[in-house]
This record gives sequence, structure tokens and C-alpha cells, in this order.
Amino acid sequence: MTATLELLRTRTVAVRIRVGRTGYLLGAVCVAICTVMLLPLVLSVFASVKPTAEAAASPPTYYPHGLSLDSYQRLWTYQEGLPTYLANSLGTALLTIVLTLLLTVPAAYALARFPIPGKEVIFVVLLLALIVPYQALLTPMFLMFAKMGLTNSLLGLAVLHTAIQLPFSLYILRNSFSAVPRELEEAAIMDGASSWQALRRVFIPSTVPAIVTVALFAFIMSWNEFLGALVVMSRSSKFTLPLILATSRTETSLGGTDWGMLQAGITISIIPCVLVYLLLQRYYVSGLMSGAVK
Repeated sequence: MTATLELLRTRTVAVRIRVGRTGYLLGAVCVAICTVMLLPLVLSVFASVKPTAEAAASPPTYYPHGLSLDSYQRLWTYQEGLPTYLANSLGTALLTIVLTLLLTVPAAYALARFPIPGKEVIFVVLLLALIVPYQALLTPMFLMFAKMGLTNSLLGLAVLHTAIQLPFSLYILRNSFSAVPRELEEAAIMDGASSWQALRRVFIPSTVPAIVTVALFAFIMSWNEFLGALVVMSRSSKFTLPLILATSRTETSLGGTDWGMLQAGITISIIPCVLVYLLLQRYYVSGLMSGAVK
């Protein structure tokens, strides 16, 4: 009996040692991945607070030997001013979120719950837009926008971003609506709710994580998108932040790159994405459907 207990104790200790080693190894891998991902961002922040001469030094220094906000001051007053470009980017991103949700929520609800003939084929055809690079669509969309007067317009750029985001958003929301238990829908219908009331009072509250995820992806895509804005916009007062950062690359006396101002703009452009992620992460990581059906 004593030998058996000793054998079990030995095996337990061996298992704990193996689990501990595996945990340490996994932790080391996670730390290495985080370092590789965060190091460029940290170096960008460091470069943005270097004095002008040090930011343009060759070979570059990785850590600032002095601190200066000259790069932020130059960016703040560059052309129309940084607040103008931040407002353009923010307005376009918010319009993109609104248009994306207004179009995809009813469409996903219909494809998930209504007995539409051939709805699976329709769904697959809509998803085929993911295969086509949106760069190939910029020329016909620009010609269409020019005829409709949507060039140099935040609304036109938001429509373009919405068209880019629609297939992915529809895929996410359609699957989320399909996962809502039919008992909830049947209970709402038995209480006299119409289809729109069921959507507003049952499906939307039950799929908040998916809706927030769609809004988050739409915001980040619109905030960072460059090529579409370059094609649609030609007035500097309508430029978004990525466009003005590309323009600021050659704003030195010798025609070189103003690295300090560029890195300051990159640092500022990162902040809204991080804030939106931190504010909304609890929604799309939570499972609101647990315990919904009693």
C-alpha cells in the first residue's frame, strides 16, 4: 500500500513538472510574439519624440537621446491642420459603421430566418465579392461617383468603404442570427411581435457581440484605408489621415522624408484604434447567449 501511494505521488510530481515546463515554454513563446509585434510600435513612438536632427540622422538611433515635440507641432499645423484630417477620418469611419450596419443587419436577418427561395445561393454569390480585390473596382466606382457628385465627399468615401466591408460583415451577422435559438423568436411571435419587432427586441440584443465586431472591423478598415481615399479625394481639405501622412513624407527642404513628423502621425493614428478596441473588447469576447433559453 505504501509503495503504491509513493508511486502515485511520484507520478503526480512528474506530471506537475511537465505541465510547469510546458507552461513556461508557452509563456516564453507568447512573450516573444508580443515583443515582435509591439517593438515596431514602440520604436515609432520613440522616433516621434526625437529632436528633428536626431530623427533624420543616418544611421538612425533606436532610442531618443533627447525629447522634443517638434514633430507633433509641425504635424498639427501641416497644410489644413491635423484636426481637419482627424475629423475627416473619424467622420468617414462613423458613416461607414452606420451604413454597414443599416445594410447588413436586415440582410443578414432575412438570409438567416426568412424562407427565401435560393437564399443559400444568394448568400454565396454575395460572399464571392471577397474574392475580387477591391482595387479592381476603384476605376468603375470612381467614374460612377464622378457622375453622382460623390468625389471629394466624405459620404462617397464612406460608401466605398461600406462596399468593401459588406461581404465580411454579412457573413459574420448571418451566422450570428442563425445561431439565435428559435424558441426566442417563436416566443416573441406568440406575444404578437412582427418581424421588425423580433429583430429589434430579440435578435439585435442577442447578437450584440457580433454587431460590435462588425462595427470594430468597419472602423479599423475605414480609418486605415488609403488607396480608395487616394482615388476618390483630390482636395487637400478632404484628405483623411493616411493620405496626409503619405503627403508629409516628402515635406523637407531637400525633398527627403520627414521621419519625425511621419512617425508622429503614425503614433496619433494608432491611438483611436487602441481606444476603440479597449472600449469594445468586453462585448465581442462575451457570450450573451448563455442562459438565454430557460
